[in-house]
Amino acid sequence: MASLMEELLDVLGEEEQQYQVLIALSDIKRQAVIKADIARLGEVTVQEQDAASALLNLSNKRTRVLGDMATVLGRDPEEMTINKMIGYLENQPEEQKRLIARRDSLLEAGTQMRILNRQNEELLQQALEMVEFDLTLLRSMRQAPETANYDKNAYNTGELLGGSAFDARQ
Repeated sequence: MASLMEELLDVLGEEEQQYQVLIALSDIKRQAVIKADIARLGEVTVQEQDAASALLNLSNKRTRVLGDMATVLGRDPEEMTINKMIGYLENQPEEQKRLIARRDSLLEAGTQMRILNRQNEELLQQALEMVEFDLTLLRSMRQAPETANYDKNAYNTGELLGGSAFDARQ
């Protein structure tokens, strides 16, 4: 059981490290969005996907270790959680304390990651709105006003002034 506890603590520590990597990448991503550095944003996205893949593998490993611990304790592996494991360690206060500390630090990293993701999401939304505004502005600049020309039946002919956006003199 002691080796399973160490393995669980190691997995939780590795998960926290991966979250710290994602937190660092989140800051780089924010700077890339602010600077409109699309190439850097692409690089960060690839690195985030790698970290997310590592987190998924660690999550599966954590689930397996918790299942093994449940089996040793004679509990249902499907219902085993870290919080339940903390409750089962009442007779081992040192192990319980270590597990609580790892759980709390992992939860803190997850909370920080959630906040940063929300901030980056809002920043990306604002960047998209700005791009949309710029496109609308460019489209409107390419359209010239209509002339006040009328045909013999007093209908507006709808002719546009300045048909092109490029005016070169030779």
